[in-house]
Amino acid sequence: MRSRSLLWSFNYAIEGIAYALRTQRNMRLHVIVAALVLFGALFLRIGRFEFLSVLFSITFVLIAELVNTAVEAAVDVATTSPDPVAKIAKDVAAGAVFVAAINAAITGYIVFFGRLTEPAELLLTRVQVAPLHVSVIAFGLTLLAALVGKALAGTRTWLHGGWPSGHTAIAFCIATAIAFLAGNAQVTVLAFFGAALVGQSRVESETHTIPQVFLGGMLGFLVTVLVFQVFRVVGGGGS
Repeated sequence: MRSRSLLWSFNYAIEGIAYALRTQRNMRLHVIVAALVLFGALFLRIGRFEFLSVLFSITFVLIAELVNTAVEAAVDVATTSPDPVAKIAKDVAAGAVFVAAINAAITGYIVFFGRLTEPAELLLTRVQVAPLHVSVIAFGLTLLAALVGKALAGTRTWLHGGWPSGHTAIAFCIATAIAFLAGNAQVTVLAFFGAALVGQSRVESETHTIPQVFLGGMLGFLVTVLVFQVFRVVGGGGS
């Protein structure tokens, strides 16, 4: 009976994690980011203690999100009408997730920023600093590509939902243009952080799904890179 109970306890735990992944957008987002961070850690070959700090931060965020989901479910069962105390419980649980995410972001900055600065600056200096009209062209092409994507996907609400996320595409277009024009790794990090916040807000508002936001971000990034690369070749910036 003890072994059976232990086995079932594992099963219940897995069911809880699966429920959170199935019902909580933020949980799915955290898992995707965690996978990308772990891949980056493997690619950059960070040290043992740095890897442990990254792993701890990821685990901390996931635990906080699971606890937040459990608190929300318990509060919903206990209350049938709006209750200020129930709101406090949910807000505090959400605050725990926020603190864990801030801790993870700071850890990621400390571990990865130094390793990414040099290759990022090298990449940026390989592209000739372009005039403003190149950025405008990239912006227009990104917007056009997003509209074409929505048309092909059969989206009827052009400014709300659908494939891909136009707001995210434009945000990443602007961030990529800023990266090329500034030629500075710190500015690049801030620009893409702002673009990521735009994408995250589209998911939070339930206007777009995570895949729609991801596709929009990739669209804006790739179109802008292509435009700047074409300008570099045509304008004689290439070696």
